[in-house]
Amino acid sequence: MNSCACHARDTVNTPSCLSHVPVFAQLREAEVDLLHSVMRTSQYQKGEVIFHEGDRSDALFVVNRGIIKLTKLEDNGKEHIIRLLFPGDFFGQFALLQEKPHYASAIAADATGVCRILRSDFLDILRRDPNTAARFMTALSAQLEEADAWAAVLTLLEADRRLAKMLLYFRRKAAPNSEAFMLPVSKKELAGLIGATPETLSRKLRQLSDDGVLTVSGRQLQIRDAAALRRLAGEA
Repeated sequence: MNSCACHARDTVNTPSCLSHVPVFAQLREAEVDLLHSVMRTSQYQKGEVIFHEGDRSDALFVVNRGIIKLTKLEDNGKEHIIRLLFPGDFFGQFALLQEKPHYASAIAADATGVCRILRSDFLDILRRDPNTAARFMTALSAQLEEADAWAAVLTLLEADRRLAKMLLYFRRKAAPNSEAFMLPVSKKELAGLIGATPETLSRKLRQLSDDGVLTVSGRQLQIRDAAALRRLAGEA
């Protein structure tokens, strides 16, 4: 893991974390400069742990590139993915604001860049700028709403609809301007994410392929009938 300052003006090939995150989108130039001055970035390889469940938080984390898995250990010791984070998503905020241990572990799903702002610096910025504080609270509210929506998906909907919703979500996050995208996790991990067995997932994907809704090649997917997939997800 390597750490360095995350200055947008000094980094040609890597966009600033601030350019990804809606809560920071309307900051004035002076506020952007202030955040850049206290923001640091770390690079992680696939499988590296960013923090463990139960660790104390001292920073707000923002995904700059790559994908992060939030996981919890089940009673049998198996890792269960509870959420995937994409560029622009932020995490660690609940432990940060309440000084509580992280409720889950954060693990790089692939080569990942993560920016972080230390607790003392971030809270100082929120105290100085009520507008940023208000936008941050709005973003927290949206994140909680999304978490509630996913809880409903996993507990109330049938496997077909859970899978369709997850695939549409992946496409919106990973390739919003294309019908082709790569699954961000393995099929086994996707099965766990939607509460299905790997065998059930394979059968459902095969059925979608046979019905002309998807083309599946390994982890590469091509949506051939977006309207049908949205209907299956209950989003039409």
